[in-house]
Amino acid sequence: MPWTVADIPDQTGRLALITGGSSGLGLETARALVARGATVILGCRSPERAEQARQALFPSVRGGALDLLDLDLADLASVGAAAAAVADRYGRLDLLINNAGVMGLPRSLTRDGFERQFGINHLGHFALTRALLPLLHGRPDARVVTVTSGAQYFGRISFHDLQGERRYDRWQAYGQSKLANVMFALELQRRLDAEGQAVRSLAAHPGVARTNLQPASVAASGSWLEPLAYRLMAPLFQSAAMGALPQLFAATAAEAVPGGHYGPDQLGGLRGWPTAVRVAPAALDADQRRRLWQVSEQLCAPADPP
Repeated sequence: MPWTVADIPDQTGRLALITGGSSGLGLETARALVARGATVILGCRSPERAEQARQALFPSVRGGALDLLDLDLADLASVGAAAAAVADRYGRLDLLINNAGVMGLPRSLTRDGFERQFGINHLGHFALTRALLPLLHGRPDARVVTVTSGAQYFGRISFHDLQGERRYDRWQAYGQSKLANVMFALELQRRLDAEGQAVRSLAAHPGVARTNLQPASVAASGSWLEPLAYRLMAPLFQSAAMGALPQLFAATAAEAVPGGHYGPDQLGGLRGWPTAVRVAPAALDADQRRRLWQVSEQLCAPADPP
């Protein structure tokens, strides 16, 4: 039998933070969790869209609550302030879902001068997770779920040109950021194990799901070919609700293992029900994971608490 939202265990009393919770996979993940009793914090860059999402989710709330958190992953100062706000408001956290992301953008920079896809998809979440980990330690069944994509399989980490200053290809940059996501999830689990911490770090990818990422990428491309390609691929796309199932499985299923990686079970991971899926071979290199962690620490140092 396939795993569905009906299989999500009772989440009463659990506190979850979802980045990018105002639309797409994040919104559907929030909907499923609040329906099972969780209190969900929507971490969003736009207060207006966050409030619209909260209003849309109110009918699904079952015993928990919804909260909004100003969070701009393209700004390390915002990341630090958001983590401090969660600590001040709640003093605890049970579940962090690193869901937000951008895809296929022309080269531009974050407020801190990072290439935008690497800065938002990886570095922003790296800094946020490290800042929030103390709130997860000691919590029953605490988990960090980092959302990657199938782009990890063709990604590579260009340590000599992480910010795309010498040469920039928007899809290579996206693949790099998504490979970084799963490398981060695996390295975080290794470090948690070494510290004797019970927090689980997992990764998940949605396959091809209809979200706001595709229209944003098409609009940014300025190409006639990309919209045509998306139209031809349309029959393969599944709903955002289906795309959210792997990260919900990673976030809640008892059988989700530390360091696990989950995605759809059909058409080579393009769509279907959640299952354990292979990790990009490049992410299995422990030395490269440690190197990425060390570089990320250096780049994110401004977000570290004094």
